[in-house]
Amino acid sequence: MRLTLLHPPHTAIGSRVPREHLPPFGLLSIGGPLIDAGHAVQLINADIGPMPDWLILRRVLQSDPQAVLIGHSGSTSVHPTACHLARQIKALRPDVTILYGGVFPSYHWADILRDHPEIDVIVRGEGEATTPLLIRALETGDLAKVPGIAYRRDGQPHATPPAPMIRDLDQHRIGWELIRHADYSYWGGRRAVILQFSRGCPHLCTYCGQRGFWTQWRHRDPARFAAEIARLYREEGVTLINLADENPTSSPKAWEAFLHAMIAENVPVTIIGSTRADDIVRDADILPLYKKAGCLRFLLGLEGTDEATLTTVKKGGSRAKDRQAIQLLRQHGMIGLCTFAVGFEEERDRDYARLLRHLLAYDPDQIMSVFATPHRWTPFHGQSAGRRVIQTDLRLWDYKHQVLETPHVPAWRVFLWVKLIEACLQLRPKALWRTWFHPDPEIRHAMRWYTRMGRRVWIHEFRDAWRHRAKPGQTVAQMWGTDQLPEKLLARLPPKTTNA
Repeated sequence: MRLTLLHPPHTAIGSRVPREHLPPFGLLSIGGPLIDAGHAVQLINADIGPMPDWLILRRVLQSDPQAVLIGHSGSTSVHPTACHLARQIKALRPDVTILYGGVFPSYHWADILRDHPEIDVIVRGEGEATTPLLIRALETGDLAKVPGIAYRRDGQPHATPPAPMIRDLDQHRIGWELIRHADYSYWGGRRAVILQFSRGCPHLCTYCGQRGFWTQWRHRDPARFAAEIARLYREEGVTLINLADENPTSSPKAWEAFLHAMIAENVPVTIIGSTRADDIVRDADILPLYKKAGCLRFLLGLEGTDEATLTTVKKGGSRAKDRQAIQLLRQHGMIGLCTFAVGFEEERDRDYARLLRHLLAYDPDQIMSVFATPHRWTPFHGQSAGRRVIQTDLRLWDYKHQVLETPHVPAWRVFLWVKLIEACLQLRPKALWRTWFHPDPEIRHAMRWYTRMGRRVWIHEFRDAWRHRAKPGQTVAQMWGTDQLPEKLLARLPPKTTNA
């Protein structure tokens, strides 16, 4: 079949501010298997630019597709745009089948199929194995035998049984030939890609849906993964690897094997990603391997600096380990980007003041704020069922906008507290010295790039705070309905922790 992969433009702050773009990894991951199955596949990345509607539609029509596959890592915040484009495509080409995948449609499939007739089929969960089966079924007209999808049967939303979990993450290749690597950069102009060493997370943080969506933590073969990074450097000039994993370091054995494999490949790439402070502390003895393998920055989720909040969100961390991890990264020539979450129900002004004091004591290199967001597939949704939603525009559900009412502090003051905390952290003398005078030019470049991006984010945030003023309305339960946790396991196998 003639297939067009469509990556919609993202209106959220995180996508439009850096003025740089990373490849659409999710669509490339299903693009490779579809090409290998014999289909003619094209990719339209409308996020570059971003493309206006008229240009997107012209590009889609020029590709003359039999099916359009829409997906975006933004998921919730890009959902309105995805449906808007699907309606326009259907209006021009009613014969085209529209397929939709990602985290949001995986859990909201019934609502989407009921409210959006322009969407024909939804892929639920991992798509590499499911999508080629679905395309084959579209040719034969027998969707009922395809696991892991949802469609209309007798006019009503219907979901097939969950698809089996993909155990071997090296089984399906990434369709790199669908992009021109020169079109993508990050980190201040460095040619860049997104990759996954692992999927899932063995932890139970209440605000996160990683464990439910991926079911079980798994990792790629360390040597093959390092070889793919090396090939991308040698053949495509890629020098920046952004790991999309939630916890790539979960298995000490597998992660150390990857570090050794990267060192053996001997390519000058920079690796950035996310992990847990506990894992950095655990790996204190091998942090020199991190640096030698190319690791430069890790995002560490602090998620609140009082032990009561950590217990509520089931983070499993501690202030002592958070502080130690930041210090260890700095001692070994790496950067700690520390996130802090706000927007929990019990917060008061004194809690923000205490948060500022604790963060100053942590002395992080970089800081980033996020707002707790009650996505339907997370335990936090159930915990927040009775709280009022103050932002119903899903395009702003990007963790950079407050969407829940904080009963004891008005939304405008929460926003100002967050900006005050960020300003105090980023403008303190130590942070300024690292930004402008750090002896390591790579760290100096990273700090300056992050500072420039942060200034542009602030402009958008203050503008949005004025344009989209929060108005308390319905509760989370009234907006999203019942908790989705009974069907959070999209694969057949139960989650389990692995230390392989």
